[in-house]
Amino acid sequence: MTTRLFDSGDLDGADPGRSRRRRAFFSSLGLVYLVPVAAEIADYSGARMAMAIAGLIAFVGLFLATPLSMRSWVEPVRPRTYALLAAFAVLAAALPFAFGPQWLGTPIYLSMVFAMTLPMNRVVWGIGGTAVLIVVQCPLIGAPGALWPIALTALSLGLFMVGFRHARTLVQQLREARGEVARLAAADERLRIARDLHDLLGHSLSLIVLKSELARRLGERDTERAMAEVSDIESVARRSLADVRAAISGYRRRDLAEELDGARAVLAAAEVEAVVRRSGTPLPDQVDGLFGWAVREGVTNIVRHARARRVTITVGRTAREAALEIVDDGRGTAGEGHVPGHGLEGLAERVADAGGTVAAGPRGGGFRLAVRVPLGAGRAAVESAT
Repeated sequence: MTTRLFDSGDLDGADPGRSRRRRAFFSSLGLVYLVPVAAEIADYSGARMAMAIAGLIAFVGLFLATPLSMRSWVEPVRPRTYALLAAFAVLAAALPFAFGPQWLGTPIYLSMVFAMTLPMNRVVWGIGGTAVLIVVQCPLIGAPGALWPIALTALSLGLFMVGFRHARTLVQQLREARGEVARLAAADERLRIARDLHDLLGHSLSLIVLKSELARRLGERDTERAMAEVSDIESVARRSLADVRAAISGYRRRDLAEELDGARAVLAAAEVEAVVRRSGTPLPDQVDGLFGWAVREGVTNIVRHARARRVTITVGRTAREAALEIVDDGRGTAGEGHVPGHGLEGLAERVADAGGTVAAGPRGGGFRLAVRVPLGAGRAAVESAT
């Protein structure tokens, strides 16, 4: 059972409209500090009042529009955002000079907007530039006593917004990483299914072909035996269908004893003598299943390509490792026109996940497949291979 720590819809960038509404809400909370400015405007009259109201409306509009012009904090800043930011910076610097000390709080908003919009490697320069603007404004306007309170407020709110923005950026990156993990997991699952189906169907279809050929040859002279072979074909087909369903569900585990019995049946149908040798104590379940896959793949290749008359399958173990060897007396190379498949590659991947090795190649006029798996390999690694 997986615990959901947060809703993906809450992540910045997951829903651009929702993200913009959230930034608008947090930005509008800071407008409360403009109440003294509005009260100051009430004392104006005539053209001064009209200009002050227009300036305040433009200031509020730019303050909200600049961060809202960004789709998210993880995307590059667009030219439109830079244009709005430049206009807002000019207005924040000009209003205190135009209307007096009551407007000295406007650079505080400039610091916040810099923190919300500039690229992260330039934010410090923006906040620092705001502090320099305050140092210049306060003495020139005749309010040197307001220098330190306003400068500290601008710096603290700017750095707070930087931290908030950084946190949201990390959440967005976490969302993207989670999406990438989900994509890779889906790709791994598709690969597992394709690999399992290749092994399952290759083996089963080879057996069906062999038994069909045998039933055809026996049809005229031994009807009873031919019908038995047809019955076997039906059983193999039904079992293959069940195996495919189990592979899709992820519950199928290759059992070595079952695969050895199946190998004997397949080789007998192909008129190949099978010799099976087992020694040592029983294998761990995960290694047993891995060797089951190896037997199925090795025997399928022998029936398809080797033209062998005798096959020896040897299974053994020591205190440190388990070993499987399949040796045939066939021609040792693929036949003309044969295109190598992915069976041995898939087997090598499974064995490598379990910390083992696969060796395959011609040997003494035949072909040899050897699989070795250390018994000290991690349980999880071997389970993933089976």
